[in-house]
Amino acid sequence: MTAPVFVVDQLGELDRFGPEFVLDGPEGRHAVSVKRLRPGEDVVLTDGHGRWAEGVVKAAEGKDRLVVTDLEPVHEEPPASPRITVVQALPKGDRGELAVETMTEVGVDAIVPWQASRCITQWKGERGLKALGKWRATAREAGKQSRRVRFPDVADAATTRQVGALLARADFAAVLHESGDARLATAELPAEGEIVLVVGPEGGVSPEELALFAEAGAQPYVLGPTVLRTSTAGTAAAALLLGRTGRWS
Repeated sequence: MTAPVFVVDQLGELDRFGPEFVLDGPEGRHAVSVKRLRPGEDVVLTDGHGRWAEGVVKAAEGKDRLVVTDLEPVHEEPPASPRITVVQALPKGDRGELAVETMTEVGVDAIVPWQASRCITQWKGERGLKALGKWRATAREAGKQSRRVRFPDVADAATTRQVGALLARADFAAVLHESGDARLATAELPAEGEIVLVVGPEGGVSPEELALFAEAGAQPYVLGPTVLRTSTAGTAAAALLLGRTGRWS
């Protein structure tokens, strides 16, 4: 799929719009004023949940209206397997959005913000809701940029015990940590089901958290001889897992 992707919330109702569909609002503005699409170019409309339809630009009107015609029937991309979830401890500053952006681009299926004990950043009240909104908006924009039609789910912020429960349900669970004796590159992975990977904060995963996660079945693993930043470790590990599970084949 190489055509640019735009989000249409009412994708399941395309049939009632007839032979043409008008993309307007922020998505239309992006198509006309930023992408500068012209008649004859292909576009993909998606709801971000796996449903998508391809069409052809008929006209660009004003600064924010794109008329799309020749719409194909709506397709549905099935969920990928094994599903890859990354539990991402809250980084400082805008590194959280960087982590979400790059993990979305490589193909992670779900991202769980984690309020680890050693996180400097705290998501509380309105500030926390605003930060979560930024993560979700970043996943949406990165999903479009990378031309996905099934964007990753960004969950509500989780406590350590909630993360432990998530790990206990996984078919394979791992914590990226320098104390690990095993390498993620040689771990035995399931052919289907769910893989859950934990990425700690700048200050590291505490011994108490490691113990709780071990009880849930998640052992520590290393990627290689170097220690990555929290904002890049999840992306590097996810890329490794996507290659090893055959999802990049």
